Amino acid sequence: AAAAALGLLPLGKTQSPESLLDIAARKVAEKWPFQRVEERFERIPEPVQRRIVYWSFPRSEREICM
Repeated sequence: AAAAALGLLPLGKTQSPESLLDIAARKVAEKWPFQRVEERFERIPEPVQRRIVYWSFPRSEREICM
C-alpha cells in the first residue's frame, strides 16, 4: 500500500517478493545445465528440481527462437 501511495506500483496492484527457492533455482539454472546439477548432487528435493527445470527454459518467445 505504501509503495502504491508513493507511485511505485499502479493503484490496486501489490507485488509479493520472490521466494528464496525461486531466486536460488533461477541462479542455478542461469549458471549450470540441469544434467550437471543432477550429476553433482545425490539428493535434490522434488520441489527444488521442478523450480530449477522451470527456470532452465527461456521466458520469452524471442529467446526461444534464438
